[in-house]
Amino acid sequence: MRNSDPPINPAIWRSRYIRVITALITLLFLALILDFRSDVQAQDEIPLPEEALLLPGTGGRGTRSAISADPIQAQRLDGIPSVKAGDIVKSGDGAERKWETLKRTDANVWKHDRLPGGYLRLEVKSGKDRVAMLEVAGHLHTLVNGEPRVADPYGNGMVKVPVLLRNGTNELLLQARNRELAVRLRLPPSEMFFNTSDPTVPDLIVGDDREYWAALPVVNATMEHSNSSITHWSVRARVGDGKAVETPIASIVPLGIFKAPFRFHAKADAGSEKAQLNLELIRSSGDSMKVVATAELSLRVRQPAQEHMRTLISNVDGSVQYYSVVPANPGKDDPRPGLTLTLHGAGVEARGQAACYAPKSWTHVVAATNRRPFGFDWEDWGRLDALEVLEAAERELKPDPRRRWLTGHSMGGHGTWHLGVTFPDKFAAIGPSAGWISMFTYAGMRRPDNPDPIAQLLQRCSSASETLALVQNTRMQGIYVLHGDKDDNVPVQQARTMKQVLEKFHTNMTYHEQPGAGHWWGNDCVDWKPMFEFFHKHTLPDPAAVTVVDFTTASPAVSADCHWARIEAQSKFLETSHVKIDHDPIKRSYRGTTQNVARLSLSVAHLPAGEPIAVELDGRKLTVAWPQGQHRVWLNRNDDGWAAGGPTQAIQKGPARYGPFKEAFRNRMIFVHGTKGTPAETAALLAKARFDAETFWYRGNGAVEVIPDVQFDAGKTKDRNVILYGNTDTNSAWGPLFGDSPVQVQNGAIRIGQREVKGDDLACLFIRPRPGSDIASVGAVAATGIKGIRATHRLPVFVSGVAYPDCFLFSSEALATGAKGIRAAGFFGPDWSVERGEFIWRE
Repeated sequence: MRNSDPPINPAIWRSRYIRVITALITLLFLALILDFRSDVQAQDEIPLPEEALLLPGTGGRGTRSAISADPIQAQRLDGIPSVKAGDIVKSGDGAERKWETLKRTDANVWKHDRLPGGYLRLEVKSGKDRVAMLEVAGHLHTLVNGEPRVADPYGNGMVKVPVLLRNGTNELLLQARNRELAVRLRLPPSEMFFNTSDPTVPDLIVGDDREYWAALPVVNATMEHSNSSITHWSVRARVGDGKAVETPIASIVPLGIFKAPFRFHAKADAGSEKAQLNLELIRSSGDSMKVVATAELSLRVRQPAQEHMRTLISNVDGSVQYYSVVPANPGKDDPRPGLTLTLHGAGVEARGQAACYAPKSWTHVVAATNRRPFGFDWEDWGRLDALEVLEAAERELKPDPRRRWLTGHSMGGHGTWHLGVTFPDKFAAIGPSAGWISMFTYAGMRRPDNPDPIAQLLQRCSSASETLALVQNTRMQGIYVLHGDKDDNVPVQQARTMKQVLEKFHTNMTYHEQPGAGHWWGNDCVDWKPMFEFFHKHTLPDPAAVTVVDFTTASPAVSADCHWARIEAQSKFLETSHVKIDHDPIKRSYRGTTQNVARLSLSVAHLPAGEPIAVELDGRKLTVAWPQGQHRVWLNRNDDGWAAGGPTQAIQKGPARYGPFKEAFRNRMIFVHGTKGTPAETAALLAKARFDAETFWYRGNGAVEVIPDVQFDAGKTKDRNVILYGNTDTNSAWGPLFGDSPVQVQNGAIRIGQREVKGDDLACLFIRPRPGSDIASVGAVAATGIKGIRATHRLPVFVSGVAYPDCFLFSSEALATGAKGIRAAGFFGPDWSVERGEFIWRE
């Protein structure tokens, strides 16, 4: 202290001393808390072994085929084998690989140049039975103690799967996609909880005071179905301090994930850019209620004229899907805007796609989702999503129905070709940008060389993917083809091929290659001014003014209608069918030719009622009485030619339910797993149903309800599609759903019509009309024993482009030999019989 400094007041000294001591105590307390939290985190994470076993990958790319050899799965038909370094695995082609030891490079990371496509096998010790959360990203397949679980091939990190670790040694088998694999096992935070990494939410629109739909995954980390006769679960949602809305959620299978749809109410504040959505997961049991978990989600608040997201309830599975809108900004005296549907590329979402477009006065721009950023290549359920979004957007926005256009980029460019050729009367013009043609020209589907009869039949199942087979349908549309001539992702040859094909017959096409442009060259490659000017000049015709229909379809289940003509059934299933019909409304006549059409109907809604209709098809002239109480006339082809008929009956195949097998996975489908077999069979059926449901969640943003057979109530689900897992011995719902089916599966044998095949390793996929319903179907994932159940684990049902017939029978031999293990494949007849169908057997 300097002599000139004033003396320090003792009170000040005490005050400073107290503050210093308080700060030190606070720091020590925080350090203890942080150390405690670190200990808790360490305790929550289950240690993994230092060493694992690696089965190197072959480096080959997966193919889109109905069934593939899998020697690892083949080894596990009888249970989990003992594996050690040096053990040899033989593939069906005779190639050999050896298991080798691989040490982790980090606390939870394994790396190896030959890991892609290969398997990593971990042995995890547990001192008791307990549930853990498995977190892995960037892998192709998961087996936990032999049970399949959803993987995360796109590496988005949202997959956190509850698994059971049994007392002792547990096998964790992962097929890798990349050269590095990070694996974690953690204890679950509670018995049920939210996974906030995968929300589907709308934006709030200023001025709207209403209820919205949203969805968030709920995880069941217990060994019981979540709902029972006395226990039920719900989600309570509230925005800020607003009104709370409670939504019941479906029962969740043991160790399951269900993306629960829920409602919430909101009135957006014009002065805010965001709002907070507060969620509570509630368990109700009798008179008691408990909040088990909570979550918070952030919502955007948007002005009505801004780009924004909306949600809808999908009729595929009751899930919540979203789409984005760039609203039109018409002037006071402008006509009603049209609607442009835009389809995004792989890895892109609807929100990002919509953000690329500037607002326009004459059209809304609506971006569908394909259900996920990669989704289904705008085929299968991606195609259904595009149609559902189009319907929802037109209901909400009320555009001019004759001013509708379609565009998309990359994978969305393919989607533009696919939807454009499949639904030619829906769009006045289409504009694919950087689009690939089909699964066969770009996406890895291969036509086998010298296919045997079964392979030929399976090829027909993929006929809806054949863009070039349907390309003549584009005569009805304007086409603007856009591509960068230096595209290193989708080669420009894809566009040039389409140009060469279209130039032979199309008279309304514009083609533009952007010089020096690659795959993505800014917003212009989607919001291309000349293309939108082209759209603006095109309008759909007045339906009553259409006098010619020239239409081809691959399947009435996919696309049956074009203007006033509907192909109701085919003579040969899933081969292309064609009609060319001229219509004279003054003469009340229809005259034309058909190819591969067994049943046809024609709309007469635009004609004055009363007088008969003159029809000439393939040279056969008919006078058809006016259909009383109907707006269509039906025509059937028999051995003598065409004759007048009546509406499609429930027992007949028709557009509402036609097959093939994958068509069962729609119409608010519900999965029912069997519980009447042995404990091992029951566990295997539950595992397969759960795996399919969570795979559809991952690939299709799905929300499939999975229930045991003892909870299935046919009366409450009358018009919903059902997928049944099991057989007549293992699933009590088999009798009500398949009692009259010509395909019967029991332990040890399968009968198809009059033919029976015996064995305990057989599996059969098939589809039938649901008894008691005029619209619903039932599908079966059936097996004759536990080996057959395990043989179905890796069937790529939810991979776009992969297709199955109405009935598909194979043995576990397929895991070793691939397609050679297929025993039979076929289509049921027009009356769903085997006798009038087409079945091919491998002797």
